[in-house]
Amino acid sequence: MPTLREDTRRGLGDIWPAMLAAVPIGLLFGALAAGKGLSPLETLVMGALVFAGGAQFAAVELWATPAPIGALVFSTVLINARHVLMSASLAPKLQGFSRWQTWLGLYYMADENWALAEKRARTHRLTPAYWAGMTVPFVACWIATSTLGAVVGAALGDPRRFGADFAFTALFIALVAAFWKGRVTFWTVAAAGIASALTYRLIGPPWHVLAGALSGLAAAWIAAGATPESSKPEPLQT
Repeated sequence: MPTLREDTRRGLGDIWPAMLAAVPIGLLFGALAAGKGLSPLETLVMGALVFAGGAQFAAVELWATPAPIGALVFSTVLINARHVLMSASLAPKLQGFSRWQTWLGLYYMADENWALAEKRARTHRLTPAYWAGMTVPFVACWIATSTLGAVVGAALGDPRRFGADFAFTALFIALVAAFWKGRVTFWTVAAAGIASALTYRLIGPPWHVLAGALSGLAAAWIAAGATPESSKPEPLQT
């Protein structure tokens, strides 16, 4: 059985590529927030309380004085609606967690640590030490880089001109490749991608996030039902 230290180190080892990819995105968000009039302290508090990159970018785009509270709440809820599905899939795998560890862990769940936890759960039991080893550094990295971006502000420039905005896309291509399980994965990714792209083109954000999530879920359910059961899953290692 892995020790507490080994599980923590494993979590850190799994999350560091996502942390690296988050650096230019966090700096960019901080610079945009500063351009909208948010102070570094306000940017820090926003990252700590919200911790949702897509929703934070949407909120900054809508930011005005006075703040449009209704629009901000609606866009945040819509963009983060996928977390309901993500939490539902991950919660049964957190059996060794106390109630406060489960609630706090899911509160700071992002796409990256969710995907890595699902991958880990295929062969090992998820432990609070592993989750903390992933989540604490990742959250700290996002808060630190977005705050730094707000401090340097306009001096940072736009990291997108270097292609840095592609970092998370490249990361998720790698994650999808690691999850690949044949036709079920293909139809899930294809349905989510096509629905999201069409919705973004025809309706616009943030509806494409919800459309992609629901279409991918439906495609996975249909494809899994049409696929004959070939083998049992590998037993978990403790």
